[in-house]
Amino acid sequence: MAQPVPEPVPPAVRAQILATEHWGLLAVRSQTWNEVMGRISAQLTFASASLVFLALAVQGLGYSQTFRTLAISLGLVVLVTGTLTSFRVANASQEDYFFVLGMNRLRAAYVEIDPTLAPYFITGLHDDPRAVQHTYTMGPTRDVNHVLASTAMFVVVVNTIVVGGIVAFAAWPLGAWAASGIAVVAAVAHLGAWFVHGRRTFAVNTDARWVRFPTPASRA
Repeated sequence: MAQPVPEPVPPAVRAQILATEHWGLLAVRSQTWNEVMGRISAQLTFASASLVFLALAVQGLGYSQTFRTLAISLGLVVLVTGTLTSFRVANASQEDYFFVLGMNRLRAAYVEIDPTLAPYFITGLHDDPRAVQHTYTMGPTRDVNHVLASTAMFVVVVNTIVVGGIVAFAAWPLGAWAASGIAVVAAVAHLGAWFVHGRRTFAVNTDARWVRFPTPASRA
């Protein structure tokens, strides 16, 4: 016996289902970044309080071995919490990429229901990397300025400064110039390691296996 052919879902019902998913993604995206911004604020508050503490401690201890040990120990604590914050920001950025990718797919479905809506969207309508970046920048091509101004880069730079400070204190017995040089090398190495991590994450995000609705060649 032949199976009955299901009736087509009315466009209004399809739009309602898509809108529900869209609002769900927006809500989770907002919650994610609220949590991340709270984590960053807490980290910066902790780092600032540590600097104030060291500024007060040096007045009583001077640049003694005790102060140096205290500065290195406190710096390591700030670096550990800062590194954990960096990982959270990196994870949130990756999640955000897929939130945007998902919403691009939903907009593609909206346009499929009513093609006349296409000219009114300023965000992307496809899920390939080019369309996702279009949503992030609202049209202009993403360049190095967007990367340098990102939240992830900000946290990494703060941690890099902390690394430089820790290494400078640790190498201070070798002399000011030697300590400064070693600190710069350590800071550059730290920044480079996070740059490699970011490149790997970007490669995962832009992998072709995530693409289901690529931008037509005529629009690329």
